[in-house]
Amino acid sequence: MFHRSERLLLRPIWPEDWQGVLGGIRDEGVVRNLATVPWPYDESHAREFARRGFDPHRPTFLATRASDAAVIGCVGLARVQDGADAVELGYWIARPYWGQGFATEAGRAVLGIARMLGHREVESSHFLDNPASGRVLRKLGFEPTGEVVRRHSCARGHDVDAADYRLWLDGADRQTQRAA
Repeated sequence: MFHRSERLLLRPIWPEDWQGVLGGIRDEGVVRNLATVPWPYDESHAREFARRGFDPHRPTFLATRASDAAVIGCVGLARVQDGADAVELGYWIARPYWGQGFATEAGRAVLGIARMLGHREVESSHFLDNPASGRVLRKLGFEPTGEVVRRHSCARGHDVDAADYRLWLDGADRQTQRAA
């Protein structure tokens, strides 16, 4: 599965992409904002990540710049941990590309894919000390649930406060969705 947005090409991650992944994510400032990525992040982590299979119902994409294939980051959907029907949007953007709208563009593309795949609800969260991610989520149409939860950060080695967000993809009223 591939997707082209205005500036990005989203594509599956292939084993030979490990160096591009490592180059973008081997930055403590990036990794500390992610829940499941360890720090320090090394070649073995990147190789393992790049070898993972592609789940067509919950895809993860390498986000590359369409003009020259530079690795911008990764974006994708994951199973929600509590087993709910929702999926979770996750992403990281390499530091040289921060503040240029790539997270919003990649997120918007993946939400379109989620809608096409039949997902009705998408969840996401951000650590409270990463307000930039909260701004991205709000630009994408996510609404804060009002809940702050403790999420484990592998990189930090402890639980961190995170703000939860939710987006209904079919545009229906939230109260109607919850009753369904």
